[in-house]
Amino acid sequence: MTLLAASNILLWVVVVLLAVMNYALLRQIGVLYERVAPAGALMVNRTLEVGQQAPPLEALALDGSRISIAPPSGRSQLLFFLSPDCPVCGELTPALMAAAEAESHWVDVVLVSDGDEQDHQGYVSRKSIELPYVVSELVGKSYGVSKLPYAVLIDETQRVASMGIVNSREHLDSLFEAKERNVASIQEYMNKRDEERFVEVKS
Repeated sequence: MTLLAASNILLWVVVVLLAVMNYALLRQIGVLYERVAPAGALMVNRTLEVGQQAPPLEALALDGSRISIAPPSGRSQLLFFLSPDCPVCGELTPALMAAAEAESHWVDVVLVSDGDEQDHQGYVSRKSIELPYVVSELVGKSYGVSKLPYAVLIDETQRVASMGIVNSREHLDSLFEAKERNVASIQEYMNKRDEERFVEVKS
């Protein structure tokens, strides 16, 4: 066998091995894509549970108007708890306002915080916020908020549809998705889907 023929055979062996490795990698990527669930908002709340009646409250907004929390209006309401001192809250504000506009046909967004009203007035001005902005410690306590930014989605029957810590637009969208799928969280939906697939495989 000549050196040229041997080198050609070796080259073809290498090509076939690379093709097999690429196929194996593609399969692994597919498996990982299936296993890695979309990151939903993490529920951390010792006061409320999903499905529970939301506490109805009245609060004063920065513009002097009175805002009803969990009103019997037949519409959903998203309470977004934030603070002017929270960097993540500031980064999320544009996405929140965009989501409020995009979902305005079914949900009303209310921003909730506490502390010195003067700080909040400056924050609203800097961020050009046009959403209802409530400054009330009572609302935060009533809804069991201990970490920020946090959101609670109340459905049209005044029940808690979903809630959790919101660190990204993806987390915010996961609250809407959870309500649409009638589950407590996206994690619960993914777990149910995995269980159903497991049962199908066993049967």
